[in-house]
Order: sequence, then structure tokens, then C-alpha cells
Amino acid sequence: MMSLPPSLGSPYPWLRELKSEERGLYLIHLLLTCANHVAAGSLENANIALEQISLLASPDGDTMQRISAYFTEALADRILKAWPGLHKALNSTKITLISEEILVQKLFFELFPFLKVTFVLTNQAIVEAMEGEKMVHIIDLNAAEPAQWIALIQVLSARPEGPPHLRITGVHQQKEVLDQMAYRLTEEAEKLDIPFQFNPVISKLDNLDFEKLRVKTGEALAISSVLQLHTLLASDEEHLRKKSPLASKNMNGVHISRPLQINQSTLGELLEKDVVNGHSQSPDSSSSSPISANASAKMDSFLNALWGLTPKVMVITEQDSNHNGSTLMERLLEALYSYAALFDCLESTVPRTSLERLKLEKMLFGEEIKNIVACEGAERKERHEKLEKWIQRLDLAGFGNVPLSYYGMLQSRRLLQGFGCEGYKIKEENGCVVICWQDRALFSVSAWRCKK
Repeated sequence: MMSLPPSLGSPYPWLRELKSEERGLYLIHLLLTCANHVAAGSLENANIALEQISLLASPDGDTMQRISAYFTEALADRILKAWPGLHKALNSTKITLISEEILVQKLFFELFPFLKVTFVLTNQAIVEAMEGEKMVHIIDLNAAEPAQWIALIQVLSARPEGPPHLRITGVHQQKEVLDQMAYRLTEEAEKLDIPFQFNPVISKLDNLDFEKLRVKTGEALAISSVLQLHTLLASDEEHLRKKSPLASKNMNGVHISRPLQINQSTLGELLEKDVVNGHSQSPDSSSSSPISANASAKMDSFLNALWGLTPKVMVITEQDSNHNGSTLMERLLEALYSYAALFDCLESTVPRTSLERLKLEKMLFGEEIKNIVACEGAERKERHEKLEKWIQRLDLAGFGNVPLSYYGMLQSRRLLQGFGCEGYKIKEENGCVVICWQDRALFSVSAWRCKK
């Protein structure tokens, strides 16, 4: 066993000789140690760990090298935020093209089966709730992907009682995205001769004007929210910044040592090792603060407003992860588990040299990791929570769970089988569906209606 040298000088030759599994375990060691130093404000030690990681991490290497590159960037970004002037100067000329954002969302849809399964389950729940209805209105709180509603239009056109009059209200920040959505859906509806209207609402979720949704009496309403509601948990309260930065006293003075040889092949398995002495928290533990402690007035008023629209069905998809803990260490460890699984998915299905894979990892997952690790307060939007939290929250808001149907589950399982990769699974949990990679839950889908 060899301790980390106080200053690097020339890289230790054994770093270069590490096998993939050894390197993976050592990188986890380094990341957790670096995060501990960042949380404690020990910048000199954090810098030493970052230098070590940079010798081993790579955005085009194996799973652990890739994920380490983005966690390192996130930790460095968190350090830089201590000097707002410096942080702003380094980011002042950053340009994010809308076309690139659209492309990355498209890649997430194509390279993973998660959204496809979500759309199948959502559409099936809507079709069942709308049986016999002549006027159907759907509100899509993230109208980014036309494929979902094109599929629904096709199913509704084949209804034995004939298609309903369909109106879809799409909410999105970008006008270009809504224009594309309107064009594709109108084209499909005309082709199938379905009476159709599209109502675009250009807005962020947190300042959505519910009047613009134009919900009318006499129409049956369905609401779809895909990976959106967690952003409303972002709180403006400064007390979040002032909480103790350390996850637990066990994390103090973590000793980094040369890893023992191990035989695990996937990052998920690497993480199952008790990497840091005294930090054997279960990845699925509900350790993030309970709802009452993390209550968000914005979330409460938003759910109340949705309840006031009296939807026949509301289908919610969320990341099924614990990324809303109050401490950096808690969030970092949980994020390592979930993003490990997502990066493993791509490692199993997409070549390492794929430019699409690199773009998706950097522009979607890399940015999410940065938000979870580097941001606090209202700026931290990626506040993913576990299904049981959502069940509790929606129940308190006056919604009752609608079990997802056997037929929807059957369609989803067929879709996953057709994806050609055995790692993807779905399981039923309290009438809801959890989509997994191996045994790691990644996304949840649940359906709701207003309790009388």
C-alpha cells in the first residue's frame, strides 16, 4: 500500500501500470478524497488530488476514466465559485447553441431506451383514461420530442369509436423547439384526418402562467411531465449554503492508498466496494433530507395549480435518484452511483470512439453532474429524488395513484427486449414503474388523478 505523495513531482510509475479495475477503484478513492478536501475548504490538498486524477481520467477512456473527467470538472468548478469574479470571467464567453441542445436531447432519446419506455407507458395511461372522450386536451410540460405524440395520434386515429378532437399544449423555453413540434404533429394529424390544434407556451416551468394553458370546461385533460418537476425543488433560501459542508465525521482525513487488485468489471460493481473506510452508505438509502426539511413553496403551489385543473390523468417521469441531499459528500456519492450506471449503459451499447456518445456524456450528463456537485441554492436545479418522495409529495397535494396497466408494462418489456441489450429492466413498484440498468433504478414513471 502506498500513500499519496504530498507533491506530485513526476508521476509515480505505478499509476501508469494500473489495470482498468485497479485504476477505477483508485479514481473513486481520489474523487471522494478530493471532494472531502473541497467540502472542508482545504484547497491545497484538493489541488493535489485533482492533479492525480488528471493523470488517470479521460473523456474518451473506459467508463471510470470518463465519469472521473466530469466529476473532476464539477469539483474544480465548485472551488472556482469561491471567487465569483474569476468564475464569471472564465465562463463569460461560453455559447450554448439551441441546435446543440436539441441534438443532445435527441441523442438521449436515441441511445437509451428510457424515454421510449416512458412514452409507451404515458401514452397507454392516457389512452385508457380517455376512452370514450370526444374532446381531449393534453398538456406536455416539456414539449421537446414529437415522437411521443405522433405515436399517440396514431393510436387515437384507430379508436373503434373514432378519434377525438385533440388539443396539445406544449410548454418549452425555446420557440424553435415548439415550432418544430407544431409542424410535425399537425402534419401527422392531417395525414390521419384527426381534428387537431397545437397551443405553444414559451415559458420556463417555474414562472409558468397557468392561464396560457387555456384549459376549457367540457374537455378531458391529461398532463405529462417528463424529467421536469424536480427543478421546482430549487430553493432560494440561503440556509442551504450555510449548512455544514461535511457529510459525516467519518469522512475527515480520508487516507488515500494504492488500491488492492480487484476483479469487478463494471463501474457499478467498483462502487459496491467499501471504497472509503467508514463510508458504506447504501446507494438506495433515503438519506437525503425528508420532504418537510426540503419543502419548496414553489413545488407546493405548482402541484396545487395542477390539481386545480382537475386532470383525468397526470403521468410523471423523474430520475429515480437521491441527488437532493444537503451536503456535498452525500450528493457526490449518490451521483457517482447513478451516473456510473448511465455511463455503463453506453459502454455496453456504443463504441468508445463515438462522437455522439462523447457529446451526450459531456453536454447532458457532464452538465447535470456539474449542477449537482458545484451548485447550491436556487442555482442547483438537478434535485433528483426517489420515487417514494414523489409518492408522498403528490399524495399530500391531493393526488391519488393510478396503477399503470399490465398492457403498458407488456409493451415496455417488448420494447426493452428489442433494444438488444440485456442490462435494461423494468419493475413494478406500488403501481408505478421503475426503469433500471442491471439492479440500479434510474427512472420512475407514475400516473395520478385528483382525489375527490
